[in-house]
Amino acid sequence: MAPISKTFLPLNTQGGNSQLPIIGFGTYTISDKNTILNVLDVALGAGYRLIDTAAVYNNELYIKEALKVLLPKYHLKREDLFITSKLAPKDHGDEKQVIAAVQRSLDNLGTSYLDLYLIHWPGAGRIDAKSPENSKLRNLTWKTLMKLHDNGKGSLKNIGVSNYTVKHLKEILADPTNIVPAVNQVEFHPYFQQSSEFHNLCRNAKIVLQAYCSMGGSAGKNSLLNDEVINRIAKKHSTSAAQVLLRWAIQRNYAIIPKSITAERIKTNFDIDTELTKEDVDDINNIKHKEKFAWEPEVIA
Repeated sequence: MAPISKTFLPLNTQGGNSQLPIIGFGTYTISDKNTILNVLDVALGAGYRLIDTAAVYNNELYIKEALKVLLPKYHLKREDLFITSKLAPKDHGDEKQVIAAVQRSLDNLGTSYLDLYLIHWPGAGRIDAKSPENSKLRNLTWKTLMKLHDNGKGSLKNIGVSNYTVKHLKEILADPTNIVPAVNQVEFHPYFQQSSEFHNLCRNAKIVLQAYCSMGGSAGKNSLLNDEVINRIAKKHSTSAAQVLLRWAIQRNYAIIPKSITAERIKTNFDIDTELTKEDVDDINNIKHKEKFAWEPEVIA
């Protein structure tokens, strides 16, 4: 049986049959040039082929510089990688503004195309969360991204969203001229499991879900990694709490993008072949503690 790290999730994007690696390497908060080089060196060596970044992470340029060194080192080409970036909230708007934002990311990353490009946040920068202007601007943005996607032939091979709630997804799905987002990247972990309505909507629309904060992020790392249920299951399987959390997300049909700057953790986060039993998954699903660690998109009109 192939290792879980070799698994891909098919994407729904029209005009292409792209596949999303189930495990990617997240780069949120890693904005130091040398650190980016070091962590990507370890990640590519371990077998990661998806790199997740965003305009607001301020590291796209450093990723380009690192890949110039690392692709030859690992005998890889650009097409061997799956690179994701995201539109900053300040760049929501008309066609000219969105095209300029996408081009900046392409230039910064030194590539002619992105495998996946996401609207990072349903709200627009410098606009009140409750303003209906948010809806107007994100819909304008989506129309432009569809043009850049061009049925899989444009500079954006797949387009999707991040932090979209049920109401934001229903809005985009209500317009029959819209491409259905290929991916929705959201906070998901045992303390914040999203709603059954959310999961049903994404499943029925064939939107792939990708989790961030799988281990709580910096805000919740200690509580999740120290959770009694998680550690009991980790001990049972002789794995780490982090590996249990990541494997649980995959068995809940999520792709994952774990982040670390520690070489050993980068490697072990990619080594999650130990399958959890149905009882294990149920025990984690039934953890009573509820806590959200990242920003709250529900407030965005």
